[in-house]
Amino acid sequence: MAVQEIVKYTFKESFSLSIVDFEKGCIMPHEKQQNAYTIYWIEKGKGVYNIDFEQHAFSDNVLFFLSPGQVFTVDSEQISTAYKLTFQKDFYCIQTHDKEVACNGVLFNNIYETPFITPCEKDVVKLNFILEQLIEEFQQSETAQYDMLQSYLKQFMICAVRVKKEKYPTREDIETRLFKDFSLLVEQNFKTLHTVTSYADRLGISPKSVAKHFQKLGAVKPSSFIKNRILLEAKRLLIYSDKSVKEIAFELGFNDPAYFTRLFTKATLKSPLQFKKQY
Repeated sequence: MAVQEIVKYTFKESFSLSIVDFEKGCIMPHEKQQNAYTIYWIEKGKGVYNIDFEQHAFSDNVLFFLSPGQVFTVDSEQISTAYKLTFQKDFYCIQTHDKEVACNGVLFNNIYETPFITPCEKDVVKLNFILEQLIEEFQQSETAQYDMLQSYLKQFMICAVRVKKEKYPTREDIETRLFKDFSLLVEQNFKTLHTVTSYADRLGISPKSVAKHFQKLGAVKPSSFIKNRILLEAKRLLIYSDKSVKEIAFELGFNDPAYFTRLFTKATLKSPLQFKKQY
């Protein structure tokens, strides 16, 4: 490769692999708001990333997982070797394949846990082998190329899920399962359902039971959980859309924009317009 080079392979604008190889630490091209599922593997490099307004410092050999809609900005970055996998829902649907790969809520669509993992040397060998096979398949135009590419992507994610579960083991108990079910329900309905009771009814338990399960896990209160997700979406819309505060309030299920403004200001210590101006 050249002193500074980025090679990109693409399949029908729905799946791509970019390979970064810089002789010296450089800055990669990034999109601020994600419009697809994205995996960054920074094999050699360091920096500070902001994902949904949370700061994450890293140094060599780290994988980041970003879902559509998330806000991604770079504070600092010096990258030598990196890979970027990007895929649309029509190429590989996280929800449909969750039973096979179990990455939904583990790697993607989970704004409540750390969005990165650090593979060990053995895992690095596996991931590199999968990427080699993926690159070889990109360079061909054989029968069933879509199926082969999807298969290699699935293998890469299965390997990543195993790394995360080994590094950050999760408890397989009723509290953990309920927390995941609750968080997925919130992710799907936070624009229309704002009360703990609404979600408790769908889970078939009482609001008090939900609160007790959250308390056992050491999580925030269910009501705060819902509010935080609404506020995160409000921040995203304020920065990356041209919608007025009133329009954003209505989109997030508030009939009274003044109440939404008070809620936002109390939580962030800035009015929606002040927050928008700051960014």
